[in-house]
Amino acid sequence: MDIIGLTIEEAGKRLRSKEISSVELTEAYLSRIDTVDTGDDAISAYLHVARDSALASARAADARIAAGKDLTPLTGIPIGVKDIFSTKDMPTTCASKILEDYTPPYDSTVIAKLKAAGAVIIGKLNMDEFAMGSSTENSAFGKTRNPWNKECVPGGSSGGSAAAVSASTCVASIGTDTGGSIRQPAALCGVVGLKPTYGRVSRYGMIAFASSLDQGGPFTKSVRDAAIMLNVVAGHDPKDSTSLEAPVPNYTEGLDNDKGVKGLKIGIPKEYFIDGIDPEVRASIDKAIEFYKKSGAELIDITLPHTEYAVSVYYLVATAEASSNLARYDGVKFGVRTDSGKGLLDMYKETRTLGFGSEVKRRIMLGTYALSAGYYDAYFRKASQVRALIRKDFEDAFTKCDVILTPTSPTPAFKFGEKLEDPLTMYLSDIFTISCNLAGIPGISIPCGLTEAGLPIGLQLLGRHMDEATILRAAHAFEEAHNFHKEVPAI
Repeated sequence: MDIIGLTIEEAGKRLRSKEISSVELTEAYLSRIDTVDTGDDAISAYLHVARDSALASARAADARIAAGKDLTPLTGIPIGVKDIFSTKDMPTTCASKILEDYTPPYDSTVIAKLKAAGAVIIGKLNMDEFAMGSSTENSAFGKTRNPWNKECVPGGSSGGSAAAVSASTCVASIGTDTGGSIRQPAALCGVVGLKPTYGRVSRYGMIAFASSLDQGGPFTKSVRDAAIMLNVVAGHDPKDSTSLEAPVPNYTEGLDNDKGVKGLKIGIPKEYFIDGIDPEVRASIDKAIEFYKKSGAELIDITLPHTEYAVSVYYLVATAEASSNLARYDGVKFGVRTDSGKGLLDMYKETRTLGFGSEVKRRIMLGTYALSAGYYDAYFRKASQVRALIRKDFEDAFTKCDVILTPTSPTPAFKFGEKLEDPLTMYLSDIFTISCNLAGIPGISIPCGLTEAGLPIGLQLLGRHMDEATILRAAHAFEEAHNFHKEVPAI
């Protein structure tokens, strides 16, 4: 019996019927990690495999199942975690040398919720350093390969989280999305990636990149699994001042709506269908639009007029916040310290020079410049004003439609090194995902096709503030009519 590659729903049914045990399931995934995630030709999604604690958690889950008490859909399920979430008694590096030896004394709220639900945390996953990147090439500890083509990137910054689910080295995973870092790698790796409304999932214990943009969310093999994960990790947290005080609906309940998408109004923004989109991506998105039309959805042409400024706004707001957030890494209280004994200022310089990678340094300098005296009004303040206009664009659009449909990425996965030396070209990889974060709305990427070269293509659905339920419903309807989410890489 092959138990690798099951969805949360499928694995959960087998666990609760005692067809398999959590220990058996966890051991199978640990063996899978040994097979495909290590060695010279490895996917290399994991930075740390928590073998002993994972098996201990699996034994506890089996006892919980045997007792039939406090069971959840995640009880006994092996979950991978992006190495940006603080984990007690487990390294948390943010894929940076400056945190190479750091083990937090506490769990982030997301980790605490997963553990409380009985999930098995199987390991920490690779990422772009401090979540700054679109390819997972910026990790201080080596690149993660795309399971569909090991010469291609998995996307970023949550590349390890997407690749691990795609390669079936965990049942599901958790990542973060600041400008597309869940949705873009989900598209490039052929899995489902959900970015919730800003504030829907607690940021407590999630190492900050850009505090007004960062949001945690799941990678899964199906839309239903994404809803299951969101049911667990969403909710108000008094430890996070940006956490929204709002009830959490049962996201799985609305998926099997008898009406499907009939009567749903789907907006098609002209600004997202531009020259430069890969022809195969465009063809797959056009087929998805035709599916929704035939399924009874009403397609509406909309405009988001300030979209052209989104990348510029993002790389002012995000870098300014990064400059402030990363000031704490100075070699004094925690993390790596490089000290030649020449004095405090030299210790600061040496620690940050050797501890940060080139992309992190680039963004710190951009942000510091944007916040500096004489430039603040011209750059950061102006960007914040245009951000408000981008948010207003979405508010206006959602008076006419319920969901907005776009490509997730303008291209399929690209080759390693192809964009690394040209930061601007790399930044444009997130052109269709960035606005969602600036507006704080939810978005999901689902598989919607394969290129002739066998690379996945992603479809993005955006929803109103706090309305994850509608985009999950629309995504589920597409998934039920197609088998793209069941396609797996040949590894």
